Amino acid sequence: MAAPPPGPGRAVGRAAGRVLACVVLLVAGGALLLVVVVPRLAGATPYGVATGSMRPAFDVGTLVVVRPVDVDEITTGQVVTYQLRSGDPTVVTHRVVGLGTTVDGERTLLTRGDANEVADPEPVQAVQVRGTLWYAVPQLGRLMGLGTPEQRRFLTTGVAVLLLGYASWLVAGEVRERQGRRSSGATAEAASPTAPTLAPGSGPSAPPDGLATWWPAAPPAAGGARKDGRR
Repeated sequence: MAAPPPGPGRAVGRAAGRVLACVVLLVAGGALLLVVVVPRLAGATPYGVATGSMRPAFDVGTLVVVRPVDVDEITTGQVVTYQLRSGDPTVVTHRVVGLGTTVDGERTLLTRGDANEVADPEPVQAVQVRGTLWYAVPQLGRLMGLGTPEQRRFLTTGVAVLLLGYASWLVAGEVRERQGRRSSGATAEAASPTAPTLAPGSGPSAPPDGLATWWPAAPPAAGGARKDGRR
């Protein structure tokens, strides 16, 4: 005996679960793309904003992704990320408010945070510049403060594997459910009774439109006797 179809409540619950799962996959997958995949493919570097010196443009926790650029191509108004000292991993992301040159003719940058009233005390040398701003995403920069770079790579790789596995599980479940519905439909069709077919001349039969039809009787054989006995 075939199992009864799921009730309305169960169907609504399944639909809501699929929608929630899709939202989670989109959000987590999008974050993974913005933080790891896109920067790596483009040769860019993600950083997290740790102070409010660039408010209101970039609040604390904002993810900023910067791409390498020739210092001679940088103009005022652009946002740059630079090392406080050459070789020091500590970086600052500020806006360029002026340009200068050294005695050797090398380009230097005068920078200032949008929320600061005065410019940074030291001009930025070309060797300190890590790149110019490519894009920024609020709050995603907080991920950059989780552990060491190696731990972050391990974490992002694990998240990517989990997302792919979860997506595969959802797709496999949908395929199984569709196959089950097809099998149930085929079984119901095979079990349904068929209407008997009457041969022509055996009596009235009702076509699908519900109108009764009588087949005409077969004509008498040539030379045969008539019903009144006369030939």
